[in-house]
Amino acid sequence: MRHSLLPALFCTGLVAATSLLTGTAATAAAPVPSAGPTSAVAEAIAQATDVRERLDRIPGLTVVSQTTKEGFPYYTLTLTQPIDHEHPDRGTFKQRLTLWHKSETAPMVLYTGGYSLSSSTREITRLLDANQVSIEHRYFSQSRPATVDWNDLTVQQEASDEHAVVQALKTIYRAKWLGTGASKGGMTQVYHERFYPDDLDAVVAYVAPNDAANNDDSGYEKFFQTVGTPECRAALNAVQREMLVRRDRMLPRFEATAEQQGLTFQYLGSADRAYEFSVLDQVWNFWQSGTYADCPAIPDARAATDDELYTWSLGHGLSPYADQGNGAEGSGPYYRQAAAQLGWADLKFKHLADVRHYPGIYQPNSVLPADMRVGYDGRTIKDVDRWVATRGERMMFVYGQNDPWSAERFKPSKHDSMLFEAPNSNHGALISKLKPADRAAAEATVKRWAGQ
Repeated sequence: MRHSLLPALFCTGLVAATSLLTGTAATAAAPVPSAGPTSAVAEAIAQATDVRERLDRIPGLTVVSQTTKEGFPYYTLTLTQPIDHEHPDRGTFKQRLTLWHKSETAPMVLYTGGYSLSSSTREITRLLDANQVSIEHRYFSQSRPATVDWNDLTVQQEASDEHAVVQALKTIYRAKWLGTGASKGGMTQVYHERFYPDDLDAVVAYVAPNDAANNDDSGYEKFFQTVGTPECRAALNAVQREMLVRRDRMLPRFEATAEQQGLTFQYLGSADRAYEFSVLDQVWNFWQSGTYADCPAIPDARAATDDELYTWSLGHGLSPYADQGNGAEGSGPYYRQAAAQLGWADLKFKHLADVRHYPGIYQPNSVLPADMRVGYDGRTIKDVDRWVATRGERMMFVYGQNDPWSAERFKPSKHDSMLFEAPNSNHGALISKLKPADRAAAEATVKRWAGQ
């Protein structure tokens, strides 16, 4: 059920997360080459004073800092947002952004990683030589009020946050706007497009899951019955099963790992429950971040020693679900969204039926603190699914052939929209990883949508 989440999300390289206050300036800042800037950089720098002045005049927008990234002006910003866009009298919070300025006449790429602030340069930003504004999702990391009501963490409210950002910055950037994101970030851009279809000229969503029918996980089940080769699937299933067969010997090793890393399991209820949850996720994580090329290294489950089996598993998908990663300051906001609206994959694990101790544990509320747990309401996601398939325009979806999160997909409409699959790719699928003909078609389409 891991949604490329902590720690898996930040290990895939998909978002290359860059913290606004702890690393952006250090990693993004770059001096202008001593030979002198290119004409494009010089033009951008010449405009910088005017752009900065115009940013300062936008109501609610604060320029926190200014540096350069690859020679172009790079701004750290906050925008004051309503806690509830339908009831703005309930108070506000500051949402974190970054802005990479190339030119007022260049296209603008609107990006969210779907979690805390990530300002990594996106594929279509490079393709279009575009500006890029990156947004931290509401109620992740520092983009939250002092007191959080988790009922305000909805896809509609985040779409309204992004709408406010677009409207504010369109006072400066009047060229084409394209939304993009990967995984949950891709989902977020799709939701934005659904609720504010006039904001963006196009959306390019990478590996964006679409769990519109939360009770039907047949797409995921079929994926795990067909991904890779029969031999690889059998070997992975055997390792996963053996981890539970040897629970009495593996659990002490798991507890030792937790102690070494300072992990606790109050939300899940016990180390034993956390161990089973982590084993259930093991095969999913293997395919999410690995490839078929990793299959020959899978150990013979029955012949491997306890240490060999545990060590290999720890490096190939066995990721402890601890309190330290799943609360409000970690991935808890995502699991809250999954439990409330986004849905989750509740796999059957038929090959583990007789060695599981906690049959109902594999769902997002299990890993949340009690005050963040919630009942599921799938009406919004069903509505988005229908809208994308029938009315969405200029929407591109890029999925990975061997990515479990690509198993349940958005279906694009016939209105200048399309779907591509990157062969032998996982949760890091990109346009650049498509077959040559598909890559050429996708890149040409993105450039056309951007007016190039």
